[in-house]
Amino acid sequence: MQDIIEVEHFSKRYGDFKAVDDISFIVKEGEIFAFLGPNGAGKSTTINTLCTILDKTSGEMRINGHDVSAQKDKVRKDIGIVFQESTLDEKLTVEENLRLHCSFYQVPKSEAEERIRFALALVELTDWRKATVGGLSGGMKRRVEIARGLVHFPKVLFLDEPTTGLDPQTRAGVWAYIRKLQKEKNITVFLTTHYMDEAEICSHVAIIDRGKLIAFDTPENLEKQYTSTTLTIRSREPERMENYLREGALSYQADGGRFLVNIGKTSQALELLSLFRNSIIDFEVKKGSLNDVFLSVTGKEIRAS
Repeated sequence: MQDIIEVEHFSKRYGDFKAVDDISFIVKEGEIFAFLGPNGAGKSTTINTLCTILDKTSGEMRINGHDVSAQKDKVRKDIGIVFQESTLDEKLTVEENLRLHCSFYQVPKSEAEERIRFALALVELTDWRKATVGGLSGGMKRRVEIARGLVHFPKVLFLDEPTTGLDPQTRAGVWAYIRKLQKEKNITVFLTTHYMDEAEICSHVAIIDRGKLIAFDTPENLEKQYTSTTLTIRSREPERMENYLREGALSYQADGGRFLVNIGKTSQALELLSLFRNSIIDFEVKKGSLNDVFLSVTGKEIRAS
C-alpha cells in the first residue's frame, strides 16, 4: 500500500505559542487511521491544516502526493470531510444537499446523478432521498453527511467524532457503513474519536498531547508496550497467596482476600490459578486496552479538557 497521507516535521505556531511541535507520521492508502488526543493537544490544528483550512508554519504535508499548502485545490478534490457538528442544510432534502455538494466540487452534471445514487445506496438511504433533512433522526443525518462527503469520490475521508451523541445501536450502524466504505472502495478513513472501542478496530493509532506526537503504532503494539494484563483473584488463603506473590517478585495490590496481580505472560496466570485452584473463590483476567494506553502516555482521560 502506498502512503496516502505524509506528515513530516509539521509545526504550527500562533505567535509564541507552538500548537503543534515537529510531528511526523504516515497513513497508508485504504486503512482506517485514528488520531487521538485530549482537547487542546493540537489534534484539530493538525486536521485543519491537512484539510487546507489552516496554513502550516513549517514542515511538509502531502495528501495523495499533493502538497497541502502549494496544491490546495488538488488536495481539496482528494478529501471528504464529515465535521462533528452538522453542516447540512436542514431545509433541503437529502438529494438537494448532495446535489449542492456536487456543484461545489464541480462534479459534471452527467455524473452527479449516478454518484448521488451510489452514495445513498452505500449508506442505505435511497428511499429517503426526497426527505427533508430537518425531519431525520441524528443517526440518519450522520449517514447523509457521510454520503455527502463521498459524492466527489475522495481518496481520503476525514471523520471528526462521527458517532458523538448517537445511541449505541446507531453508533454500530454508522461504523458498519464506515467499514463497508473502506473495504469496498479502498477509501482511507482519518478518524478522531473519544470512543476507545472505535479506535481499537483501526489499522494504526496516533496520540498527540501538548503538540507532540507521543505514540504511533497499531492498537495491538501500543497495548503491548504501554499496558499489562491484570489478574484479579479472591482467595480463601490470602496469607499463602501473598507470600507466593512476594517471593515470586510479582507486582500486586492486596485488599483483604482480594489480589490484583500484574501479569506479563499468560503462563504466569495459568501457573498461579493452577497452584491455588482449591482456594480460589473467583477470578477475572483483564487485558490492557487503548484507554489504558491513553492514560499511560497522557496521564489524562480521553475526555479531559
